[in-house]
Amino acid sequence: MATNTTTDLEVDIEVVVEARDILGEGVIWHPEEQAVYWCDNLKSNIQRHDPASGEHRVWDMPEEVGCIVFRERGGICAAMKSGFAYIDDLDALDIRYIVDPEPDLDGNRLNDGKCDRAGRFWCGSMDAGLAKPTASLYRLDPDGTCSKHDTDIICSNGIAWSPDNTVMYFSDTRSEALYAYDFDFAAGTLSNRRIFVDTTDKPFRIDGATVDADGFYWCAEVHDWCIGKYAPDGTQVGRIRLPVRQPTMCTFGGKDLDVLYVTSATRFLEPGEAEAQPLAGALFAVHGTGAQGIAEPYFAG
Repeated sequence: MATNTTTDLEVDIEVVVEARDILGEGVIWHPEEQAVYWCDNLKSNIQRHDPASGEHRVWDMPEEVGCIVFRERGGICAAMKSGFAYIDDLDALDIRYIVDPEPDLDGNRLNDGKCDRAGRFWCGSMDAGLAKPTASLYRLDPDGTCSKHDTDIICSNGIAWSPDNTVMYFSDTRSEALYAYDFDFAAGTLSNRRIFVDTTDKPFRIDGATVDADGFYWCAEVHDWCIGKYAPDGTQVGRIRLPVRQPTMCTFGGKDLDVLYVTSATRFLEPGEAEAQPLAGALFAVHGTGAQGIAEPYFAG
């Protein structure tokens, strides 16, 4: 279980794109393109920033996008309101739907997701009203088969794996719990769910996350201005203070995977906060964490 003993990390924070996202999420680094992608769930778009040229592109989508992963054969696989879909060409908006795991739950949508290192796409859904435990955790296999692996969830977030593939992390943000599961890498199954971090007595909830090469878990502590760093035993060992109260997700990128990219939101701002937080909804790059990430696997389908 996490403790409150922690220190602020001395880092440099770069404002990459003042996107004013309502709900920036799904940030992921493309190692071949050397570019960072992310979504604004509620503006229904996919965005890309090229650090070398400074170019920022936005593709408007026909519905909400929770997250994206890259495909081994090119293009992306997206988790959307209507289910999992291939997008072969963002410019042409060529969308091919694969499967909707929740066709009878119109109040839900797919949210946070990533690929495990066998190329399977794990993604959890969420109740759009952030109140009902109607969501579940799914695994999309390369052959298009979709299976359910946990349920009674309100808002799925925080998916990541330990470097040795034996532990999977998953946050139900609205239930105030970050879980750890035993992960059977060969079978792609979960067991022995336990609470890794309990946030019921803390000023934050755990949103999107990543794991570094040393096994530390880095997560957006939404509502509390911070990125948290947790040791493999669940102890919080560091934090990064940001100029926005609503960070939403983080991932490592850059040539050496040593830059921590962070999305943020304007959605949860209280009256009067927008003027005090002009960078809310921006994409940030954090330099000098002393950590190196692990490249996110591609979807094998």
